[in-house]
Amino acid sequence: MSTWTAELRLLFRAPLSAGALVLLLLLTALSVAAGLAATARQSAVIERVEATQGLDLASVTQEYGKPGAEAGSAAYYTFHLTTDPPSPLAFAALGQRDVQPYVLRVRLLGLHSQLYESETLNPELALPGAFDFAFVLIYLAPLVIIALMHELVSGEREAGRLRLLVSLPASGLGVWGRRGLLRYLLVLGALLVPFGVGAVLSRAPVAGTLAIALAAALYAAFWSGLALGVATRGRSSAANGAALMACWIALTLLAPALANAVISRAIPVAQGVDLTLAQRERVHRAWDIPKEETFRPFFVKHPEWRDTPPVLGRFHWKWYYAMHEVGDDGVAAEVADYRQSLTAREEWAARLGWLLPAAAVQTFLHRAADSDLRAQLAYQRGIEAFHTRLRDFYYPYLFHERPFQRADFERLPRYEPRPSSASLPLAPLLGLLVLTALASGAAIRGVRALSSFAAREGR
Repeated sequence: MSTWTAELRLLFRAPLSAGALVLLLLLTALSVAAGLAATARQSAVIERVEATQGLDLASVTQEYGKPGAEAGSAAYYTFHLTTDPPSPLAFAALGQRDVQPYVLRVRLLGLHSQLYESETLNPELALPGAFDFAFVLIYLAPLVIIALMHELVSGEREAGRLRLLVSLPASGLGVWGRRGLLRYLLVLGALLVPFGVGAVLSRAPVAGTLAIALAAALYAAFWSGLALGVATRGRSSAANGAALMACWIALTLLAPALANAVISRAIPVAQGVDLTLAQRERVHRAWDIPKEETFRPFFVKHPEWRDTPPVLGRFHWKWYYAMHEVGDDGVAAEVADYRQSLTAREEWAARLGWLLPAAAVQTFLHRAADSDLRAQLAYQRGIEAFHTRLRDFYYPYLFHERPFQRADFERLPRYEPRPSSASLPLAPLLGLLVLTALASGAAIRGVRALSSFAAREGR
């Protein structure tokens, strides 16, 4: 029987160790299944809305595509579907996709009120996040590693076998390194086997899959090194467990929460619904002021429509849509500040990865899965570009007062989903590598201290 087989049997002879590994395997499998179900549900919602969108457009075409129909009515009643399908790796880290819209129907009206009116969630309630692979890796895997390693040395001492064990010729790096590595590999297997199956089922790209596996390996290595370093310090099993639990609370819960609180206080961000209200107030004000005040800034931006016939009555569609565009332009600076502040927050949160391994691996997974804030902002920019195409399409009908026929509906712009913006950022991976190296160094020093103890005992 090889020493590895013997160590494996010894490990699984302990009910706590075997139970912890089986539990981690089950939880990882459940998280992967939940992630796959969530992305499948999002894809199904997109398909269902696309089918309904076709029926809705056919109904609007029949009603507002009659001879002599106005383009203003067609633009008002026609909703245009925009979608943001999940990436193949989104099942592993749902990120912003769990709280932000991935389907949005827009009209020619003011865009910003349409973009942010769906922001009705409470950000504090959304903090726990979804139950996905990232959640199991970041929060639960360290607990299993702590359960497997906190009594790695103290358990032998309390059982009265430590002196005999360290006096053996193969003691030191050989025994403790083998035991630590065996537990690390088993934890990694419980994490990566379900993740690999999920990646195959979702047809994820090989590079992204391997990169996430590498990040998971580094994160598990950090906690394994930390646990082994603490376990070799000569304290009791209870003291080791308490120390490691304190590290887990500090590194995965307390420090990230405090850091996010500091970042939120340093970089205040208004809620998106405030932008909706601000845009609507500007639009509503336009009903009570002379139309010239609305057209003045509009013609500065669109001089090509300056010489079209003036609006003489109380209402005209071209004035109506001009007021919505002017309303959008009126809050453009606030929207830019809003997005810049959100981006700044995320950048500072990513910098935490140099100190906090949980922040590093979370940043890396969400970017690789294209489910972070950057992906959400890319979706919004795609909607903005599409909305501009809508204005360019409808304005010649509105300002030249051309009728809008059934055939014109067939020429309506169609939204094309954005290409994936997923990437593999090096900064969080390097931060994780540095932290893992520090934890592994602490573990190696602890193991060498045990070897020195063995040498002293042998003299």
